Formats: sequence, C-alpha cells, structure tokens
Amino acid sequence: MGFWKLLLLPFASIYGLIIRIRHWLFNVNILKSESFDLPVIGVGNLSMGGTGKTPMVEYLIKLLSEENKIAVLSRGYGRSTNGFLIANQYSGHKDIGDEPMQYHNKFKNDIKVAVSEDRRIGIRNLMQDDENLDVILLDDCFQHRYVMPGISILLTDFHNLYMEDYLFPTGTLRDVVSEAKRADIIIVTKTYKVLSPITRRRIKGILKPEPHQSLYFSYLEYGELTPVPGFEPAKLKKKINTIVLFCGIANSYPFQEYLRDLCINLLVIDFPDHHTYRRKDLQIVAQTYKDAFTQNKIIITTEKDTMRLVKSEYIRELDSLPLYYIPIEVKLHGLDKSNFSNQIGRYVRENKRNSSIHS
Repeated sequence: MGFWKLLLLPFASIYGLIIRIRHWLFNVNILKSESFDLPVIGVGNLSMGGTGKTPMVEYLIKLLSEENKIAVLSRGYGRSTNGFLIANQYSGHKDIGDEPMQYHNKFKNDIKVAVSEDRRIGIRNLMQDDENLDVILLDDCFQHRYVMPGISILLTDFHNLYMEDYLFPTGTLRDVVSEAKRADIIIVTKTYKVLSPITRRRIKGILKPEPHQSLYFSYLEYGELTPVPGFEPAKLKKKINTIVLFCGIANSYPFQEYLRDLCINLLVIDFPDHHTYRRKDLQIVAQTYKDAFTQNKIIITTEKDTMRLVKSEYIRELDSLPLYYIPIEVKLHGLDKSNFSNQIGRYVRENKRNSSIHS
C-alpha cells in the first residue's frame, strides 16, 4: 500500500464503521428489508463501479426474456429527474440515466425499463402497472437493503477482487467485504477468455465463498465496430493506424487492452464515470483526432457513453468525424453457463406469481 493510501486509512475506518452500523440496524430489524411476491433478481457489487453490471443485466435479459415478461429497475444514476419513471420513446439519458437508456434502446420491444430512487416504490409501481410481470431485475442494488431480492448476484473484477481491495477512500470499496456473505451468486468478471483450473482454484481460495454461494466466472466479448447513430461509417484499412478512445466509465482498462490489438497507436481520453459531455470535452476529442498524423484513424467510445452522446447538444463538435462504439456482452466459461442458467431459471419458475409450484 502506498504512502498516500496509508494516510487515508483513518478516513476509511470511519467510513467502515458507519457502514457496519447501518448493516447492523438491518440485521436486528430496526431497519426493515422488504421482499416481494414475484421473482426479484439483484445485480450489484461492493466496489464503486467497473465490475460489469450493465452487461450482466443484459445477459439476464437475454436469458429470461423469451419465456418471461421482464422489467429492469434502476436508480437512474446521473438523471436530472426524480421519482418513479417508466422509459418511453421520448426518454433520454437525462430523464432516466445512461444505463437504463441503454437497456431501453437495446430491448425496447422485449422489456420494461423503469427508474426510482426508492426501489420498494419502484417495484410496487411496476407490479401495479402490469399484473402479468414475471421478473424484476434490480440494477446496482447490493447496498439497497430495503429490498431483499430473491436472488442476489455479486460481481467482482478479476483484476481487482474485493478481498484484495480496501474501503474508500483508501481503495475502491463502498461496502465492507464481510457483506459478500449476503450474495447467493458470486461472479468473477472480466477474466481472460482462457481460464485454467488452477486459476479458478486460486480465485476460489481468495474469495472463500460460503457453502450456500455459487461461484461463476465470466469474460467480455466485444462486438463489431458500430457507427454512432447519425454518423457514417468510414472506409478503413484492415489494420487501423490510430484509435482515439474517449469514455466516461469506471474502469476502461479491459477496453483499452482490446483496442490495442486493433491499432498501432491508441490515444486515450478518460472522463469520470457517468460523465455528462460538454462542448469543451468533445472539442478536445476532435482536436486529438485531428492532431493524429495519419489518414487511417477513427474515434471510438463505449456503448454506455453513446447513450449520453446521441441527444447531446454538443455532438455536432464531432460532425464529419468517424465516430464508433463497440458493443460488449458477457460470456460464462464452460459449464458455468449451463449451471448459472439452470439456477436462475429454476428460481424464476418456482417463484412466479402464477406458478403452481409457488402456490
């Protein structure tokens, strides 16, 4: 641990004490957790972000939407609105947040997307809005203990496991490691595509899952270069010379590593997580692109950032430039895929509101 992090340890200890007191209040029922009479699946983490919650929620949508009517409920971080809202054709990221906007944009015909600061109110409203709703997916809910999901999925980054991290501000944890025991499923995300049995055993030894917890391993698969809506595809050579990457996500390093294999020169412009782009930000991106001394060059951002860009009043700063995003999706290793699908599917079937097993 570095010198500056050591100086922050007292502040991390105070923060940890506050968090532990809050959890104790829930554990002794002074603060109440509420469960609901339909399948509720929560996805979250112990860290500040960057563990891959968004692609994991999308994985669950794809897994369940063919046979179930699904709603995704999020807080809607970064939105300028308040209260409970259901996404519609007029919604933008300022109304519902960038992650809910991404779900709505990709699955608008298959699911319902809603936002609410209070997840209890959000769930009740969704259940009242549609009596045939089968499943509610809660995005980023591990710290929201007022709701008790039927299944709680905890994500941890392969390159920054929660057992090897520290509480904020010394590290990136926003919750104490001991609370990992509340998860029903732990998924190690962003692993390499080839995962050896030795590595699996090593990670299991570090995380020490409880007997009731399932442990799975996943990796990210990157899709094709996709022009940002409103931008025309460029004529590219097979090997791109320069890529200008700009993004506002918690951890961009896996994306950077992937892009380094696609080009000779990668120029990275990092912004804070959920960053709202201003004119000067996009002017910096445009100037960086123009200063790159080559003809074979493009600009790339993430799919999540695209949700904040498409309706931005400043997007014209990038007019006539080759602007792309690359979609990503989660893949589970080996037997983890079928075991995870079976565990989730069984829970949903047994807990549907109209399930004969449940009744």
